[in-house]
Amino acid sequence: MLRIGMIGHGAIGKDVLQAWKTGELEGSICSAILVRRPREGQPLQSPPVYSDPDKFFSHPMDAVLETAGHQAVRDHAERVLESGADLIVTSVGAFSDAAFFQRVMDAASAAGKRVIVPSAGVGALDMLAAAAQGGLDEVIMTVRKDAESWKGTAAENSHDLDALAGPTLLFDGTAREGAAAYPQNVNISAAVALAGIGLDRTRLRIFAEPGEHPHVVEVEARGRFGSFQFREDVIASEENRKTGIIVAMAIIKTLRQLTSTLVVGH
Repeated sequence: MLRIGMIGHGAIGKDVLQAWKTGELEGSICSAILVRRPREGQPLQSPPVYSDPDKFFSHPMDAVLETAGHQAVRDHAERVLESGADLIVTSVGAFSDAAFFQRVMDAASAAGKRVIVPSAGVGALDMLAAAAQGGLDEVIMTVRKDAESWKGTAAENSHDLDALAGPTLLFDGTAREGAAAYPQNVNISAAVALAGIGLDRTRLRIFAEPGEHPHVVEVEARGRFGSFQFREDVIASEENRKTGIIVAMAIIKTLRQLTSTLVVGH
């Protein structure tokens, strides 16, 4: 059995844990969960839930899944790798800090472990990564979410999100800048950048849409391979509108691939 720890127990973490409980993740077990704040009685649960990192890391783990945000990656990524576990990162935007990213890569190299970026909330990463082998000239990513999804972000400082007359451009710049400015909403842009031409050459555009609107992600790429356009229109999580329900599904797929005898689109 592959032993997997999990950092975070929010909307994504709960769905992934439910997959273990229902038997969808045969071949692996959840060893322990690390959360930011203590929760009464949780260390008695199975798997145990801790707010103390030392107790969490006392459990033997082959891999650790992070679902808790940029700060959790900054706080624990290097320790995960140094403990001898692979690191599966969903909050990829934390790597917009170039110095931190290099430290994580150095820790992975020294430990002989991997940093795994799952496809999570955006598709076409496999095709983009393949095209990058031959050379990419341009990658543009566009993210459109309903106005409610941008509340609690930098967008509130520049726009009245309750009074949008139509689709409104919130950001147009590099993936590095956008992932840092919108840490809860566009981690997918960092994943696209790492698969393709990097955080500084990937263009990111962010739109807020008035009214009820699903999450739309578009990726356009051009290079020696030719060109492609990818578009997905996904449903937002009821518990956290900043993320789509596809994210947990994609992470479950990634975890299954760790132990599967058949791997498609790895």
